[in-house]
Amino acid sequence: MNAARPASDNSMTERARFEQLALPHMDAAYNLAFWLLRHRADAEDAMQDAYLRAYRSFHDFRGDDIRPWLMKIVRNVAFRRLSDRKRARNVISFDAALFDRQSGEAAVWQVPDDSASAEEVVIGSGEQATLRRALSELAPIFREAIVLRELEAMSYREIADLTSVPIGTVMSRLARARAELRKILTRIETEDESNAM
Repeated sequence: MNAARPASDNSMTERARFEQLALPHMDAAYNLAFWLLRHRADAEDAMQDAYLRAYRSFHDFRGDDIRPWLMKIVRNVAFRRLSDRKRARNVISFDAALFDRQSGEAAVWQVPDDSASAEEVVIGSGEQATLRRALSELAPIFREAIVLRELEAMSYREIADLTSVPIGTVMSRLARARAELRKILTRIETEDESNAM
């Protein structure tokens, strides 16, 4: 009977190195997944899937800055889930079509309800809620650009590497995202003012 062999020192050091390099970026990974998927549970699942994929592929990683490599994996997992979600919406179950006319797309596209911390309330929860709402209305490709640049403070080069597009495309996406965000914010403010009257 074979006794279980202890893990080799090499695998333990690889695991420790992965944890040391990857775990500090969990907040950034979750943030990207959340803003792409717009749902907490989906973002948590995507992040877990991405970290598992990253760990399994860690032997291929070279260097000390794991953040761009890890964020690319998170991005790919999130976009794959968005694609699966879109395909699932296009499939109509015969039973659901006959018996459940209440089910639909509304639950998939809800704006995330991210409860505000005490600090956010003091700073201005109204403005943050408006910004969250506006961000959630952006197309995923533009939301991604804003989140990576403005919230995660990634450089144009890092975003270009992560998304596999030229820097010019990153700059163009950011410009379009900011312009669209301005339009959405203006529309929301106008709606809020007319509703207040």
